Amino acid sequence: MRFTTKWPSCTARGPSAPARDFTSFVPWALGSSRPRPAFSSAREQVLEMFDHAFGSYMKYAYPADELMPLSCRGRIRGLEPNRGDIDDSLGKFSLTLVDTLDTLVVLNRLDEFEEAVRRVILDVRFDNDVVVSVFETNIRVLGGLLGGHAMATMLRDRPASERMAWYKDELLHMARDLGHRLLPAFNTTSGLPYPRVNLRYGVLNPLSRTGTESDTCTACAGTMILEFAALSRMLGEAVFEEHARRALDVLWEKRQRGSDLVGTVINIHNGDWVRRDSGVGAGIDSYYEYLMKAYILLGDAVFLQRFNAHYAAIMKYISQPPLLLSVHMHNPTVSVRGWMDSLLAFFPGLQVLRGDLKPAIETHEMLYQVTKKHKFLPEAFTTEFRVHWGQHPLRPEFAESTYFLYKATGDPHYLRVGKSIVDSLNGHARVPCGFAAVQDVRTGTHEDRMDSFFLAEMFKYLFLLFSEKADLPFNIDDYVFTTEAHLLPVTLSSSRPACPTNVTVAAPAEEDPFSYTCPSLQTLFPNNPAFAQGIRDRYKYLIGAGGSHAPTSVRGIELPLHDSGLEPIELLKSMGITLMAMGEGSGRESGTPGQQAMPTSEGGVYRVKLVAEVLTTPEAETLVPVAVQIISPPFLGRTVLTAGPAKFGMDLSKNEHGVKGRVVRSAPYSACGPPTNGAELQGHIALAVRGDCMFAVKARHLQEAGAIGAIFIDHSEGTSSEETPLFQMVGDGGPVDGISIPLVFLFSKEGRVLVKAVDDHHNVDVLLVSRHKQLGQEGKAAHRAIAMNIKIRVADESDAAPVGPRSADHTDTIELLLTTEGMSGMCQESVDGCKGLQGQQKGGASADPSECQSP
Repeated sequence: MRFTTKWPSCTARGPSAPARDFTSFVPWALGSSRPRPAFSSAREQVLEMFDHAFGSYMKYAYPADELMPLSCRGRIRGLEPNRGDIDDSLGKFSLTLVDTLDTLVVLNRLDEFEEAVRRVILDVRFDNDVVVSVFETNIRVLGGLLGGHAMATMLRDRPASERMAWYKDELLHMARDLGHRLLPAFNTTSGLPYPRVNLRYGVLNPLSRTGTESDTCTACAGTMILEFAALSRMLGEAVFEEHARRALDVLWEKRQRGSDLVGTVINIHNGDWVRRDSGVGAGIDSYYEYLMKAYILLGDAVFLQRFNAHYAAIMKYISQPPLLLSVHMHNPTVSVRGWMDSLLAFFPGLQVLRGDLKPAIETHEMLYQVTKKHKFLPEAFTTEFRVHWGQHPLRPEFAESTYFLYKATGDPHYLRVGKSIVDSLNGHARVPCGFAAVQDVRTGTHEDRMDSFFLAEMFKYLFLLFSEKADLPFNIDDYVFTTEAHLLPVTLSSSRPACPTNVTVAAPAEEDPFSYTCPSLQTLFPNNPAFAQGIRDRYKYLIGAGGSHAPTSVRGIELPLHDSGLEPIELLKSMGITLMAMGEGSGRESGTPGQQAMPTSEGGVYRVKLVAEVLTTPEAETLVPVAVQIISPPFLGRTVLTAGPAKFGMDLSKNEHGVKGRVVRSAPYSACGPPTNGAELQGHIALAVRGDCMFAVKARHLQEAGAIGAIFIDHSEGTSSEETPLFQMVGDGGPVDGISIPLVFLFSKEGRVLVKAVDDHHNVDVLLVSRHKQLGQEGKAAHRAIAMNIKIRVADESDAAPVGPRSADHTDTIELLLTTEGMSGMCQESVDGCKGLQGQQKGGASADPSECQSP
């Protein structure tokens, strides 16, 4: 989510709203005079980091698309091992340089910008026989060219300026060429674009090597309007904007009318939903963002009406502060998964743009707690804030929301958050040849990749966070940020002709006061500079308060309490704990709840003692690894590869002999469409690469083609079962009962062994079997989960004895007391190291003792 704004009176233009001069929404004026001496050097630190990253790309990688920072060389598609759909961003068009053009201007690297524009004009060509992602090429390359053109013309047209005087709109002409090469992707019966296009041959040409796909993600189809409309308005050619508008029309028409939610994956031919899970993260994210920004950039109120309808649905079904949990679009009261992906970190920034700051602050604080625990935001994490997917490819969305929240609130807390991002990047991602993605936040291992968005977005947002308006070479309020943080001038809606209006008109809906007017600072922060802090304090201890363990029956927790007697009660209620009056000494309930007075705190600190009944619950599920054993000559069973299982399909742990078969590579290798080599897969074990669609989708296609099993290989380089924890593949939110073949997952290191064997020997037979059975090992007993029922009473001066030992029936009592004593010398542990406290927000989930550990 990318955008900057101003506060003056805002009016709207479009079929149902008056004309609007909506130039900006986050006030630079608010931050122009803020004292921040502790962060005076942060901006220079960001500049040095950018110079290191960009200089490394230019020195070691250019003209390649991306830098491989561990190998100190460029990544050229076709010369490096295939990484699946990740490589669809690469088109042999110097991706990183194009993506970084307007960042150079924001960071006041004007000499480097002028040289970069010359290099792009001289070296970059798009007539390449390469299949690329329509979505990624649009936001990174087309957006990069348009942002670079906007910056070049801005510098050229300044009064008495000598910069870029030679520039003759070459970047715009290159953008037109690229735009026409993307247009064939829209040649579908629905108007939704194909996910991939061949830059030279289009989609349906026999030489294109694409056009067999039937599905695309919602964000892939719905994140075209800003770049395509800007291209149309700059060129005066309506064809680009018309196609992008049509795609948005289809997505709106296909929404679930009862909930106003959309799914994640849609069929591009008939418009049927393929994946019906609905959230604000991967697969949907920038669709919502572009509805709001299309209204701002183009002045068409139909986009705002649609955004408001979706936003109301998100806040009703998906938002469970501070969490954002995906639901089923047709049954939105049920969450479909217990984890969140890192891409949803953009959403607080979008909420700032709308003026809905309270939930933005809540979710951002939750994300900050996760980053403090893991140093970076994992690619996915559970509702208990454990790592679900450990990768961190240097994504910028958290920094983006941090920037917008600071500009909206002026709270220096967000400067501290930004500084923590800078320190983590320098301390854990910096390498001699740039910055390397983190392969697993739990181990800190690196991956040999530095994606172009790291330069296009991360440094832009961090620099803006620590900058005053006077530090910038132009007025950033005159531009809208695209989802890749490229800059498009807001004057496009008034200075350029519009293309024909949408073919659909949203029905008027009941709207709140924020729909067409900018909220004032007085409305958002009525004489209360601590507005944001008051909201954050409720979530400061989601992850834990830290401290070392002390062998005492009383566990101390420091709470951010103030002088109001009611505040401790409200704070604990926000954690899912209900206070009640209890009898003195025994710890059992007596009297009427709420009758005993709350003691006054000293220094804002209370001593807390837990009172709980601890009961054993059924054993927790453990992950049973499986093995891929190569049994054909010359291996003869001596090569055994450790693999992860799936939560669906055949359970190999219950199959005594496993499944044997010959390995055949699927075509397409992603298995996201019906295999074109179905006859070859019949009766064999299919080999496919991870990515581009859910595991369940791949499994269905392979099973329907007649495969008797499937092996999926990780597309992330350098992963291995020795360094990366195994995980179970999960479904796609739909029914998986029909999937009966065994499914296993190999990390890339083990996968390369199998792929090499297939390439070298062709006819390779493997045995898929439970590793415990293969090695003759028995599974270890599962940990027992513990459920806590917490009771709280106020401490009395006569209160004394600590909790006694566990009774014979395994039931303990732990007291939680609020006292006026200080915390000196006491251990401070996590308020909710397990789900027992904060889990009440999600229906009172039981606590797991394996998660209740001292720091």
